[in-house]
Amino acid sequence: MAGSAAVRTFADPHQNELQLPPAPPSVVPYGHEDIVARASAPARPLQPLIVVPMVDSGAAGAGVIELVRILASAGHRPVVVAQGGSRTDELAAHGAEWFPMRVASINPLVMLANVPRMVRLIRTRQCDLVHVHGRASAWSAYVAARIMRRPLVTTWHKGFREQNIFKRLYNGIMARGARVIVVSDQIADLLGERYGLPLSRIDVIPPSVDLDRFDVSAVSASRIEAVRQSWGAGPQTKVILVVGRMSRRKGHHVVVDAVGQLKALGMKDFLCVFASKDGVRTHYAAALWDQVLATGAADFVRLAGRIDDLPAAYAASSVVVSAAVQAEGVQRATLEAQAMARPVIVSDLSAGADVVLAPPVVSEDRMTGMRFPAGDASALAAAVVRLFSIPEAARIAIGARGRVWASTNFNAEAIREQTLTLYEAVGRAKPGA
Repeated sequence: MAGSAAVRTFADPHQNELQLPPAPPSVVPYGHEDIVARASAPARPLQPLIVVPMVDSGAAGAGVIELVRILASAGHRPVVVAQGGSRTDELAAHGAEWFPMRVASINPLVMLANVPRMVRLIRTRQCDLVHVHGRASAWSAYVAARIMRRPLVTTWHKGFREQNIFKRLYNGIMARGARVIVVSDQIADLLGERYGLPLSRIDVIPPSVDLDRFDVSAVSASRIEAVRQSWGAGPQTKVILVVGRMSRRKGHHVVVDAVGQLKALGMKDFLCVFASKDGVRTHYAAALWDQVLATGAADFVRLAGRIDDLPAAYAASSVVVSAAVQAEGVQRATLEAQAMARPVIVSDLSAGADVVLAPPVVSEDRMTGMRFPAGDASALAAAVVRLFSIPEAARIAIGARGRVWASTNFNAEAIREQTLTLYEAVGRAKPGA
């Protein structure tokens, strides 16, 4: 990409001393005395330090991949600190340097040990700002940013529970950024209520959706049929698709209860598919299957595991459901489903009105999906029954509006402009401004 330097990954075999290679020769050296001069030199690329616990398929990891792509495409030079993850190779592909560090640990001693290593990285790489994407890593990054007098930016990808004072303290570090990025209005409201953050410090920047990849017109009938056959879905089977990590906060157990109620109501020829890279290898997934057996819904549920052709999976479904029981902000699956012109049914903690258009906020002729109270399996079952009962033309119209909604509000170019504008404002500001 334009402006990207040669990409290298630097291992840290000793874990107690960060071995840094020489800085790229194209980076202009400067020290604290040059801060004012740097702020008046807009042509110089920014060098942000981006800190995230793991670079994987979770919200934070996916968000960092998108951020690196945006920054590198604009000629900036992102430096990423992460413990590891399944998607670290993508950092290199998009022009970022990756430095392994144990930033996923919640051990206070490890957090403390990370501080001088981050300070050295900020100094050597001459980083302009520090951008954190996780609570565990935020504590070390906050102290390092204060020592080096660099602005701290935090991103909240979802809401966190605060069941006690210790959890509130732990979470609160993410509210200490000079600017706090949130992915939805729902999370912005949550932070305002909990921490009294002024609107001037909060920026709502949602994730974008790949409109070319998630386009139903680009998915062949053979791909759709292959996915449906893998699920054991017949030609007339209506598929309820649930995409996302196998975690209790995602509300899979609520969906299973709803499926049991649909069966009790006499609904036939439908199938609920849980698509997750976790598959059945977690305690929660095992407990979920026990719940499926207890409700007698085994004939109507599939634990599909990881799906390689996700666009085809959306195209093969009749509705995509998110039943989160904790504030999710924005689930990419909800955006992708709407981009694929599929109706969605979401809990009120899965997505707010800025993510899914649903009554009573909008009239039915404008809705892109339906919303139900989090944890209410009966309300979810009723929403499925209602959606499946309306004429096919009406369901198609709901999906078509979803495509327009996603294309208009979550396109990559709009998100790119928001992100770069924020980085210019923060990265080139004088210390203390």
